Amino acid sequence: MAPGLPTAMDRPHFIGIGGAGMSGIAKILAQRGAKVAGSDAKESATAEALRALGVTVHIGHAAGHLADDAGCVVVSSAIREDNPELVRAAELGVPVVHRSDALASLMGGLRPIAVAGTHGKTTTTSMLAVSLTELGLNPSYAIGGDLDAPGSNALHGDGEIFVAEADESDRSFHKYAPEVAIVLNVELDHHANYASMDEIYESFETFAGRIVPGGTLVISADHEGARELTRRLAGKVRTVTYGEAEDADVRVLSVVPQGLKSEVTVLLDGSELTFTVSVPGRHYAHNAVAALAAGAALGVPAAELAPALAAYTGVKRRLQLKGEAAGVQVVDSYAHHPTEMTADLEAMRAAAGDARILVLFQPHLFSRTQELGKEMAQALALADASVVLDIYPAREDPIPGVTSDLIIEAARAAGADVTAVHDKSEAPAVIAGMARVGDLVLTMGAGDVTDLGPLILDRLSEQ
Repeated sequence: MAPGLPTAMDRPHFIGIGGAGMSGIAKILAQRGAKVAGSDAKESATAEALRALGVTVHIGHAAGHLADDAGCVVVSSAIREDNPELVRAAELGVPVVHRSDALASLMGGLRPIAVAGTHGKTTTTSMLAVSLTELGLNPSYAIGGDLDAPGSNALHGDGEIFVAEADESDRSFHKYAPEVAIVLNVELDHHANYASMDEIYESFETFAGRIVPGGTLVISADHEGARELTRRLAGKVRTVTYGEAEDADVRVLSVVPQGLKSEVTVLLDGSELTFTVSVPGRHYAHNAVAALAAGAALGVPAAELAPALAAYTGVKRRLQLKGEAAGVQVVDSYAHHPTEMTADLEAMRAAAGDARILVLFQPHLFSRTQELGKEMAQALALADASVVLDIYPAREDPIPGVTSDLIIEAARAAGADVTAVHDKSEAPAVIAGMARVGDLVLTMGAGDVTDLGPLILDRLSEQ
C-alpha cells in the first residue's frame, strides 16, 4: 500500500495545473485523498479531468485563487516570479515546492523506476506503466503525456512500484532516489540550462548517483553519449546495458517492421525472447527493450513482461493516428529535437512503403532553433515535402535574428521541398492542397501544431 501524504501536501495549490507533469502529480495527490486546487491559463480537457476527481481548477492567474489555508504551492520551472499567485504565497508565508520535490515525495516508501534521457522518456515510462498494469502489479505512475484520454498521464496504484518520467531539462531529476534508473540517450539539448556536453554528463552522473544502494542503472549501449556516461560511472553503480551493440547485456538481435508494429528479438540471460511492439519504428522497439530490462532489474520475469509490452499502443502525440480523409492519413508527432524528428520520419518511412510523407513542422523554442536549426532542416529532408510554421516560443522570449527561416533556408540547401507558412490558420489548407490519395501527413512539434491535425482532416474531407 502506498504511504500517506506529507503534511504540506494535504492541501496543495498548483500554478499551471494543466501541464502534463503538474496535472499528473495533482491527480495522484487527489487520488490519495488530498484537497487539491490550482490554476491554469486556459480551459482544457485536462482541467475537466481533474475537476472530475474533485480538484478545484481556476482559469487564469489571480492572487485570490490561492486559498488562505493552502498547505503549499507547487510550481514548475516555467512559472515566473511575478505570477500573482506566487506573490500571494510569499505574502501568506505558504511554502513553495518545486514539481520535482512534490513528485519525489510521492515516491517515498515505494520502489521507483525513473526514466531519463534526451528522447523517449514518455514512451518508455508509458510502456512500463501499461505492461506492469497488464501483469496486475498495479503500479503508480507519472508520465509527461496522456496514454489515451486527458488525465491518463498519472495514476495512484496500490502496488509497490512507482514509474516516473525524470526530466533532465532543469536538473529536477536530481531529486529522485530510484531503485532502477533508465538512461535512454545523452545528447545536448535544453540550451538555456546546459552550456556544454560536459555539463550534461555531470548532470546525468548526479542522477545516477541518486540510485539507491543495490539499485540498477539500465542504459543504452548504442548511443555514444550513453556509452560515455557508462564509462564515467564505471565501478560506481550496477549497470545493465541494452541495444544492438555486441557488448550489450540485453542484446537486440532484430527489429522486424510489420506495418505499424514491430517484432523484436532480444538475447537476455543467454536466452532468446521474441515479442511484439505495437508501435512502429526501431527507436520505439529500443524503448521497449529498455522497459524490459528495467522490469527484470526489479524482479519482474522477462518472459512475462515481454508479451505484456504489446499492450502498449501509444501515447498521445507519439506517432498518433489522428484520422483518415480522402485517402490521406494524418499522424501527430511530438518530435521537436532533430534526433526525434529523424527517428519518427524513419519509422513512418518504414511503415509507409511507397507512400509520400508530408510534414507540417512547428519549431519549438528560439534557443533550440538557434542551436539545432540546421540539424532540424536535415531531418526534414527525409520527408517528400514540408510546410514550416513560425517558432512556438513556449516559455522563451524571442532571440533577435532567430526565426524559422534558419530551418527553411538550410532545408532548401539540403535539397528539401519546403514551404513557409507564417499564418498558422492557413496551414491546414496549404498541406491539404499538397496531399493526394495514399499520402501520410505528419504534424510535428512540441507546440500547438497538434491542434491542426483535425483541421487538416476537415479540409481533406471538403476536397
